[in-house]
Amino acid sequence: MISYILLTVGLLLLLAGGKVLVDGASAIAARLGLSAGLIGLTIVAFGTSAPELLVSVTAALKGNSDIAIGNVVGSNIANITLVLGITGLVFPVVITPSILKMDYTFTLVTTLFFFLLALNGIISFWEGIILVVVLIAVNLYFFKKIGRVEMSDEETIELKKKSLWLSIGYVLLGILGLYFGAELFVENGVIIAQTLGISERVIGITVIAVGTSLPELITSVIAAIKKETDIAIGNILGSNMMNILSIIGVTALVRPIPVSIDFIYNDFLWMIAFTLLLFPLMRIKYNISRIDGGLLLGGYMVYIFFLVW
Repeated sequence: MISYILLTVGLLLLLAGGKVLVDGASAIAARLGLSAGLIGLTIVAFGTSAPELLVSVTAALKGNSDIAIGNVVGSNIANITLVLGITGLVFPVVITPSILKMDYTFTLVTTLFFFLLALNGIISFWEGIILVVVLIAVNLYFFKKIGRVEMSDEETIELKKKSLWLSIGYVLLGILGLYFGAELFVENGVIIAQTLGISERVIGITVIAVGTSLPELITSVIAAIKKETDIAIGNILGSNMMNILSIIGVTALVRPIPVSIDFIYNDFLWMIAFTLLLFPLMRIKYNISRIDGGLLLGGYMVYIFFLVW
C-alpha cells in the first residue's frame, strides 16, 4: 500500500514540477525579451515532456531499461488511442490539410526511424546524438515555418510582470519536484511490478506511460471542450514526435538503452500500427469523429488485453 501511495505522490510531484518549471522559465524568457512563439516552442514544449524525460533518464541510470523504453512507447500508444480517443468522444477533432501533411508526416517518419534504430537491440550514444540533432533541426524548421504558437502578446506581458527572483524560485522548485517525483515514481513502479509478478516492460507501458501522459490528456480534453481541436491533435502528434527525439535521444546520451525483443516485435509494431491507422481516420473526412474516438479507445483496450494476457 505504501508503494502505491508513494507512486501517486511521485506522479503528482512530476506533474506539479513540470507545471511550475514552465511557469517560471516562461516568465524569465519573457523578461529576457524572447518572443511568445519561441517560449511556446521551446520552454513550454520541454516542460510538458519533462516528466517523461526525467522518468526515462532515472530508469536508465538505475538499470531499468524496460521502463525507460516502455515509458516512451507506451506514452505514444496512449496518446494516439487513449488521449485522442477520449478527445474525439468529447468533441469531434477537425483535421486541417497542414496537420496531415506536416505534423502527421513528421510523426510517422520519426516513429519508423525509432523502430529502425531499435532493431539491433540497443539505442547507442551515437544514435542518441542523431536523435537530438534531428530534434534541434525539427524545432528550428517548425519555428521558421509556423512562427508564433498558442501564446498571445497579452500573456507575454503578464509573464513579464512576474518577479524575476520568484520566477527563478519556480524553476528551482520545478526541477526539485521533477527530480524527486521521478525517483519515487520509478522506484515504486519497480517495487509494485516485482510484488505483483508483473514485468517492468508491462508496468512501464501501462502505469508509468499513462501517468506521464496525463499532461497531454488534460491539454487535449480542455482544447476539445473549448472546440480548439487543432490544438488537441497538434499536441498529440507533436508529443509523440518529441517523446522519441528528446526523451530517447537525451536518455541515450546519458546511458545507452537496451531494447528487448518483446518491445521490438510486439509493442513497437502496435505503436506503428496505431500511427498508420490514424492516416485513413484523418484523411477520409478530415476529422476524428466520435465513432473514430470510440474505435481508437477500443484499440487501446485490445492492446492492453493482449499485453497482460
